[in-house]
Amino acid sequence: MRYVGKWVFHSIGAVTDADEPVYLNAEEYLKSPMPYIDETDEEAVAGELRERKSMIGMQIEICEDGKLYTLMPLPEGVTKEEVDAAVAAGEIMLRGGMMTNGPASWEERDGVLWYTTELSEDGWTRGSDDGFVFFMTVRFAKAE
Repeated sequence: MRYVGKWVFHSIGAVTDADEPVYLNAEEYLKSPMPYIDETDEEAVAGELRERKSMIGMQIEICEDGKLYTLMPLPEGVTKEEVDAAVAAGEIMLRGGMMTNGPASWEERDGVLWYTTELSEDGWTRGSDDGFVFFMTVRFAKAE
């Protein structure tokens, strides 16, 4: 598989009421229950929906030079001036108009994508399976 290129949100891992793992597409994720917040609190629901939309807008960019970028959309309602000030202050980095924490390293091992992370003992995490690239519980599909 050729990993270099842009990868876009495909689905996110969740657990059903019967404790079965399932992947939800964007529409299903937006409509899924929010058991960890008070769903009668309109502000909490709106905040959760903003977070979910941000998650759905995520992308992964895998570059020829061995760099991998996790890209997040800018928050809704943020002005260009606010973004420019945050970049100038070193609070965020931009890549292609999206926020990033900077690059991780990646490599291919026996046809499988691996990338650097602080989540594993040796610093590397397997990042592909079944034609998807994944980050945490999110699966990404290669952009056409």
